[in-house]
This record gives sequence, structure tokens and C-alpha cells, in this order.
Amino acid sequence: MDDEVLNRAKWGDREAFTTLVLTFGDRLYSVAYRILRDSSRAEDAVQQTLLIAWRELRHLRDNDRIEAWLYRLLVNACYAEVRHTKRWQPGLRLIADTDVGPQIEDSHMSVALRDELERAFRRLSGEQRAVLVMHHYLGLSGAEIGQVLGLSPGTVRSRLHYARQQMRAAIEADSRVLAAGDLA
Repeated sequence: MDDEVLNRAKWGDREAFTTLVLTFGDRLYSVAYRILRDSSRAEDAVQQTLLIAWRELRHLRDNDRIEAWLYRLLVNACYAEVRHTKRWQPGLRLIADTDVGPQIEDSHMSVALRDELERAFRRLSGEQRAVLVMHHYLGLSGAEIGQVLGLSPGTVRSRLHYARQQMRAAIEADSRVLAAGDLA
């Protein structure tokens, strides 16, 4: 981002701030959606992030940290969304593959695997989701995630470890439910 545009935005220039929004808006939405898994909640989190950014931008000391600062605001807005919205509850009954009928094509299997991962991801806390998204989607290292979120690298590693562990447990639990359905 151009320092001149950013400095103008810091002093309340709406056009400069609009440039900032156009530069970062889609990336912010993409991260929020991956954390929250709901488009309207992601839009709300991005809107809240941009509102806070508009009010607080003049306090940003290092222009080179704008993206990390925006991600930090976004993750906090996502945490707020998770706290204020009732947790997603799966309303579907899992059925075994044998109940489906003929052999499922590979494309259908990939959809089933994606759905399985989605259910497991939704069971994670907002903090765990944020760390997984920043690591696997944005490709940030543990140290970079720690800088963005204000966490120690050890805390980031711990959250990544427990998030992966919880996802594995959720997937295994779903598999056991499917297996129990086969016995019935």
C-alpha cells in the first residue's frame, strides 16, 4: 500500500480510505469467511473491522504493519461474532455410504470429505479456527501469527496442535456414528 494514500487515510480522507478498503477488503472477507463459515457473519466481521480501522487508523505507527493490524482487528471481530452467535449445531443425521445406493463417484466423495472437514472445523473454538486459517490459508509461520494475534509462538503452536487434535477427534467421532448406523 502506498504510504501517501495510507497517510491521507489516517487523516480522514475518505477516498484514500476507500482505496484501503478496495485493497484489503476481499482478503479480509476471505479470511473471515474461512474462520466463521457463514457469509453474513463474515460480512459483519469485516464491516466491524473496517469501522474500527476508520476510527483508529491514525494511531497506527508503522505503515508497513497495516495488513497485520487489519488481520488482528478482523480476528478480534470474528471472535466477537463467535461469542455473539449461537454455535452451529449440525441438523443432519449422518448416513452410512451403504444407505446411499450405488457406488459414489469420486467427485461425490470429495464433497463428502469436504463436508466431513467442515463439520469438524465448526466444532473448533474461534481462536483455534483463526490460527488454522492463518497458518494453512494465509501461509503464515507461527511467529508471524503470533505477531498478528499478539500471542507467543508457543501459544500459536499449542493452538495449532489442539485444533488439529480436536478436528481428528471430531472426524473419528463422525466415523463411529456412521459405523454404528451400519450395525443398526
